[in-house]
Amino acid sequence: MKISKLIGWVLVSLTIVSCVKQEAPNVSFARVDGAQILEPNGNPIILKGTNIGNWLVPEGYMFKSGKASSPTKIDRLLYQMIGPDSLKKFWKNYLDNYITYEDIKYIKAIGANHIRLPFHYQLLTQDEYMGDRNHGFTYFDRIIDWCKQENLYVLFDMHCAPGGQTGDNIDDSEGYPFLLNSEISQQIMSDVWVKIAERYKNEPIVLGYDLLNEPIAHYFKDDYEKLNPKLYPLYKRIIKDIRKVDPNHMIFLNGAQWSTSFDVFDEITETNIVYEFHKYWFPVNQGAVQSYIDFSNKHNVPIYIGETGENTDEWIMEFRTLLDENQIHWAFWPYKKMNNLRGIMNFEQPENYDLITKFGEADRSTFGEIRKNMPDKALVQKALNQFVENSLFKNNFPNEPYVKGLGFTVLPVK
Repeated sequence: MKISKLIGWVLVSLTIVSCVKQEAPNVSFARVDGAQILEPNGNPIILKGTNIGNWLVPEGYMFKSGKASSPTKIDRLLYQMIGPDSLKKFWKNYLDNYITYEDIKYIKAIGANHIRLPFHYQLLTQDEYMGDRNHGFTYFDRIIDWCKQENLYVLFDMHCAPGGQTGDNIDDSEGYPFLLNSEISQQIMSDVWVKIAERYKNEPIVLGYDLLNEPIAHYFKDDYEKLNPKLYPLYKRIIKDIRKVDPNHMIFLNGAQWSTSFDVFDEITETNIVYEFHKYWFPVNQGAVQSYIDFSNKHNVPIYIGETGENTDEWIMEFRTLLDENQIHWAFWPYKKMNNLRGIMNFEQPENYDLITKFGEADRSTFGEIRKNMPDKALVQKALNQFVENSLFKNNFPNEPYVKGLGFTVLPVK
């Protein structure tokens, strides 16, 4: 009987193992092959896309919120004008309306093959951010589902890291890249990336993980010698942690100084890595990209410009053509803005929205100044409600010369 039971248990165990093996996903992913990026089917691809800016990371110049330039400062500005309950409702409506499936379908239809998705690390922590706590996967999953339906790749971009990696409004920091010197912040960063990797490790529509947007701004030139050498070791640490749960997805590494300098990459030892630079406001010529091409040729690795744009339609056409001639992967910044033609999509600014801008520019350093400069709450609420409505895809309109400049197809909003 004992031998019979033992044989029975062995057979059951083998059956379980067999079932597990059968259920394990057999998935291919986009990957690096020398200086190329290959799709899961093995065909080379040149990435061409746009950044979903101002959605999960609100920015002051796109929100037109005056001196309130970072997500935290924008949140505080709106709180002072409409209070906590209305603010929570506003953020929920904003997140549900600013980017929808219709936007994703349009991005794919005009010719893009991927989106870069900026996000704030606090979306995946217990910190309150944009009206809630730990609610990032609600929006990540939504985007993933839409992009799967349209076969549009998604690149996750940690735009705001714990402690701050840039030291300016775009990383929602306290004015210094404390991340590079903070073990606490680095551990939180690792925890967030591992959480993302665990969730999407078997998802082929995910292009990869863009670890850190525009680290170490030029304001800290006196600290370059201390900060720059810490960037690549931090990358290696996060790569190692991610690879424990996800060995397959590509990882994108930004250079230092607003992602302009590859000097921090003193050795190339990691695999399946794309090296990323950003570049704005410069004369269009071969010299603008040659150093990055030289880096690619020297190390036989792919390069990607994750952000560029914010310029005239003519400039967009010239620079995009240069990138294509050199087969450089790209994503222009950003997809959508309010009352601003330097992007793919545009929408109208609501009536009385200038009240928000003026309050953002006003003195709010004391409670007395806040009360003195406070705009009419009802008018502000109406403007914010209309802002959300105007941001809906059906109420948007494409900037046709800009879209043509990207080499995409101009399509009407339906």
